[in-house]
Amino acid sequence: MTGRDEAAELAAALGEPRWQAPRVRPLERRLAVDRDSVERGLASLVLTVVELLRQLMERQALRRVDLGDLTEEQVERIGATLMALEEQMTQLREYFGLAPEDLNLDLGPLGPLLPTD
Repeated sequence: MTGRDEAAELAAALGEPRWQAPRVRPLERRLAVDRDSVERGLASLVLTVVELLRQLMERQALRRVDLGDLTEEQVERIGATLMALEEQMTQLREYFGLAPEDLNLDLGPLGPLLPTD
């Protein structure tokens, strides 16, 4: 440790008044957290992951059906399972007051997480 106050030296070089460290406020004053918003945010995150996995499973199932390597019974079972999962997702979204677009995270330059088709 050199004993120099680099922040103060930089502030002086920039012609700023004496630099002071920012005051840190208690966490509860910095974050407006209430139980409902935390619950809804967590539900949105979990449902987003589940929806992503559901869509990936659906695409994989369609690929396998197109390849013809599934029996008719397997195709029926996969179809019924995917429809039941989609229905459950709809019910959970409604319970938490979320629209389908609420589950689509914006990844900035990469675009949305889920396809918008």
